[in-house]
Amino acid sequence: MRNIINFNAKWAFTKQATEVPAALPMDWNWVNLPHSWNAIDGQDGDNDYYRGTCYYAKAFNKIDLPQADRYYLELQGANSSADVYLNGKKLAHHDGGYSTWRVDMTDAMEMSNLLVVAVDNAPNDRVYPQMADFTFYGGLYRDVSVIAVNESHFDLEYYGAPGIKVTPTVEGKDAKVEVEVFTTNVKEGQQLRYILKRRCGCEMETKTVCACETKVVFEIADVHLWHGLKDPYLYQVEVQLVEGEKVLDNVSTRFGCRTFEIDPERGFILNGEEYPLRGVSRHQDRWGIGNALLPEHHEEDIDLICEVGCTTIRLAHYQHAQYFYDLCDERGLVLWAEIPYISKHMPTGRENTISQMKELIAQNYNHPSIVVWGLSNEISIAGSDEDLLENHRILNDLCHEMDKTRLTTIAAVSMCDINDPYIQVPDVVSYNHYFGWYGGDTSMNGPWFDNFHKTHPNIPIGCSEYGCEALNWHTSNPDQGDYTEEYQAYYHEELIKQLFSRKYMWATHVWNMFDFGADARNEGGENGQNHKGLVTFDRKYKKDSFYAYKAWLSDEPFVHLCGKRYVDRVEDVTKVTVYSNQPEVELFANGVSLGKQTSDVHFFYFDVPNVGETTLVAVAGECRDESKLNKVAQPNPAYRMVEKGAIINWFDITAPEGYFSINDKISDIMATVQGKMLFMGMAAKMFASKGKDGKEGGVKAAGFDLKMNDGLMKMMGGFSIARIAGMIGLMGEGGPTITKEDLLAINAQLNKIKKPNK
Repeated sequence: MRNIINFNAKWAFTKQATEVPAALPMDWNWVNLPHSWNAIDGQDGDNDYYRGTCYYAKAFNKIDLPQADRYYLELQGANSSADVYLNGKKLAHHDGGYSTWRVDMTDAMEMSNLLVVAVDNAPNDRVYPQMADFTFYGGLYRDVSVIAVNESHFDLEYYGAPGIKVTPTVEGKDAKVEVEVFTTNVKEGQQLRYILKRRCGCEMETKTVCACETKVVFEIADVHLWHGLKDPYLYQVEVQLVEGEKVLDNVSTRFGCRTFEIDPERGFILNGEEYPLRGVSRHQDRWGIGNALLPEHHEEDIDLICEVGCTTIRLAHYQHAQYFYDLCDERGLVLWAEIPYISKHMPTGRENTISQMKELIAQNYNHPSIVVWGLSNEISIAGSDEDLLENHRILNDLCHEMDKTRLTTIAAVSMCDINDPYIQVPDVVSYNHYFGWYGGDTSMNGPWFDNFHKTHPNIPIGCSEYGCEALNWHTSNPDQGDYTEEYQAYYHEELIKQLFSRKYMWATHVWNMFDFGADARNEGGENGQNHKGLVTFDRKYKKDSFYAYKAWLSDEPFVHLCGKRYVDRVEDVTKVTVYSNQPEVELFANGVSLGKQTSDVHFFYFDVPNVGETTLVAVAGECRDESKLNKVAQPNPAYRMVEKGAIINWFDITAPEGYFSINDKISDIMATVQGKMLFMGMAAKMFASKGKDGKEGGVKAAGFDLKMNDGLMKMMGGFSIARIAGMIGLMGEGGPTITKEDLLAINAQLNKIKKPNK
C-alpha cells in the first residue's frame, strides 16, 4: 500500500548560502514548513522584499521511512523556481510556484541522507508571474511529503496529477461516470479494482479488471446531482492496484455529477436552472505568514465567503491549495481557476504558461466546483500583438484538448478594446473595471457592460474584478479616492445595483474578499497592502461593504448598522446606513424610534439627530444590531488619512472656497479653459511618452506605453491630481516622477482658478 509521510518538520534554512551544503548546517535557522521568507518584508511597502535564492536542508535516515520500492518527494508549493538535491546530486528543477510536483529520489537515496531544496523567487523573464499587484512570497509554503510506493504503482510523475481522472456525463436523470487511471510498471497478473461509493462511503458497485484495462464506465441511475450551495453532493471512487489478495497501491477521489452552460443572455446555468454567479476573488496570503497557510486558515476563509452568501469564487491569480479546492467542492462554490499569466506578456515565458496550465488542469480535473480555466489576467494592458495572441490560442487549444468538459475565459483590463482579437480567443470573457475608484465614475460600470453586450451579443460577458480600498478612515462626505470605509460602502452599493440587475452577466467577482500583501504599494496610510478587501488582512474585521453583499446574497436573517468605527461626528443630523436581508428595518436612537423603512435593494438610510451620546439600535424581525454616536465640535483627526511617506498629505493642501485645488477631479478642472491648459501642461511634463506608433501622447505606466485616447482620458477624469500623484509609485520603473514642491506649485495655480457656478 501507498504510504505518505509528512516531511514538514525541522528544516535548516538560510538566505546566506551560495551553494548546496555537503552536511546539515547547524548554524542555519531551524524552521517547520510551511514557511515563507517574505512573511514580514513582503507586506511592509517600498517594494524591497528579498527576492533571490534561499536554501532548505533536511537530514533523514532511510530506515525511518516505510519499506518500499520507490520513494517520491512531493512539494505542493515552492515559489517560484526550485532545484532538489539529494546527497549532493541534483535530481530535478521546477518552474512555477503554485502547483504540486514530485521527484523520484529512490536511486540517489542512501542509508543517511541530506535533502536540499534551493528555492528562488528572483526576477527573471521566463517564469510567471513577474509583474503583478501582489507579493511573490518565496519559500516552501505548502506541505512537503515523501510518498512510498510499490514498483508497480499509480503514476506520480505526470504534472503532479493524482493518477486518477473522473469524467461524469449526466444523461437525463442518470449519469455515466468514466474513471481512468494512469499506472507505472504494472505486471502480468495484476488487476485493477474500481470501487464506486456514495458520499457516506458505502459501496455502490465494484469492477475488477485486468491492470491493462485503465478505463471503466459506471452507470448511476437516478443520479444525485452536485448543485452548488443548495446541494453539493459528492460521490467517491477508489481504485486499487492488486496482485492476488495484496493491494499494491491505491488512489481515490471525490467527484460531482452536474451540467452547466454559460449563455450570453441568461448567464450561468447549473443543472438546467439559472444560477447567478455572484461572488468574490481570493488571494490566499495572510498577515504575518504570507502564503504559508495552515488548514484552519483555509477553513476560516471559506466560512467567511459562505457567510456572505457567495455562489462563486475567482481563485486569483494562480493555483491555490488542493485543500481549498476540496473545501469548495464540499460547500458548493463555483470556481474560476487560473494560471499566473498576468500583466506583462513575456515572449520568453510561453513554455512556462503551457507547463503551468498543464499542471493546473491535470491536478484539478476532478473538482466539480471548477467550471472555467482562466488563460490570463490583464495581459493586454498595452494592447495585443501576434506573439501574445498565439500564446493565448495555444493555451485555449490546450485547455480544450486536456478537458472537453469545461470552458475557457480571460480577465481583460478596462483599456482593452472590446474589438481586440484577444477578446475572441476564449469561450467566455470577463473584464476588470474600477470606474469609480481608478478614474471614471461608478455610474459608468453598468452602461459599459450594456455596450459590450450590444456589440457582442453572442459573447458571454462578466466582471472579473471591481472594488475600492478602505481602511479605518471615516467621513460623512465620502469621495472617490479617500480610502474611507464609507466610500467603499457607497461604491459597492452602487455596483451591486448595477451588476446584479444585469441577468446576462455570467459572473461577477468582487476584488477582493480579503486585503492582501502588495509590497509595491505605499498608499492608504498602511503600506505594503492592497486594501480592497471586504475583510481585513488578518480576517479580524468585516468592513461595512461585507454586509452589503450579505444583504443581497445570504438567506441567513441579519441586520447590520454601518459606521461602527465612525463614532465621533460633527454634524447636527447625520446619515446612518443599515443593511439587512429582511423586508423592514426600524431604527431607535436612545430608545426612541426614528421610524420604519422598507427597501427593495436591502439598503436603508436614516437621518439621525446627533446630540451628545447616542445609542443606536437597528431592528429587523428577530434581528438587532447596536452602535454608538458621539457629537463633537471638531472632526476627529484620527479619522483622516495620513499616508506614510506620501508625496503630499491633506493638511498640506490649501483649498479656498470656490476655487480649485489638486483635490478636485481632473474632469472638473478641465471643464474650464484655464484648468485645461494647466492640466495639459502638467500632463505633458509628467507623462510624456511616445506610443507604439511613434506619435506623442502616450502615458508611461508600469513599463508600458499607453496611448492617450478618449477611454483613458475618461478614466483619468475621475481622479484628482493629488490621487494620481499618490499612485505614481504603482506605475513602476520608468514611470513619471513628481515632487511635493511640484504639487504645491500646481495647487497654487489652481487656487487662482475660480470654479464655475453650478
